[in-house]
Amino acid sequence: MTMTTKFARTSMLAAPLAIVAGMATAGGLAEPVETPAPVVVAPAPVMMGNDWTGFYAGGQLGYGKLDPSVDTDPSEPDGVIYGVHAGYNYDFGSVVLGGEVDYDLTDISLDTPDSDLDGVLRAKAKLGYDAGAFMPYITAGYAQAQTSDDLDDDTDGAFAGLGMSYMMSDSLILGGEVLQHQFEDVADAADVDATTLSLRASFKF
Repeated sequence: MTMTTKFARTSMLAAPLAIVAGMATAGGLAEPVETPAPVVVAPAPVMMGNDWTGFYAGGQLGYGKLDPSVDTDPSEPDGVIYGVHAGYNYDFGSVVLGGEVDYDLTDISLDTPDSDLDGVLRAKAKLGYDAGAFMPYITAGYAQAQTSDDLDDDTDGAFAGLGMSYMMSDSLILGGEVLQHQFEDVADAADVDATTLSLRASFKF
């Protein structure tokens, strides 16, 4: 075999090796392809609202103050109020409509004229906003003041006010309420405004 033939065969073998080496140096074969790690996206939290629909009943305890249109002693009699209530709410989603009846006994008395406010009966309409566990609401309706002694009478009137309810659990609701009442011609003697503030606890059925 001549020297020329050996050189030709060596060149034919070296050429492919040089091409492969060049590709490896350039990253064509030796460099692995990196796959990006999958990104795990946490699901967005789902806000769960409370359902205020249903019957409820409970009790209330609070404070009341009278503002008669005539001079009395004391001039603005006040005292403790306490009673019971029952009602029904229907939750439309954001809006809650309801109706309620409640009755308060009181220890509010006047020395002059000698009279007692024995109780207040109310029939309420309520319009609330479903804010989850909280429900602020407005309320208004019919009220009847029951008085005795010198002002012995049952006097019809009206009231309006604001309230807030908080659903502690599916069956327990706590809240508070401020109401402003107007009674005209109590025992044909005087007009009386009354303000009440009460804390409430209700059991939902």
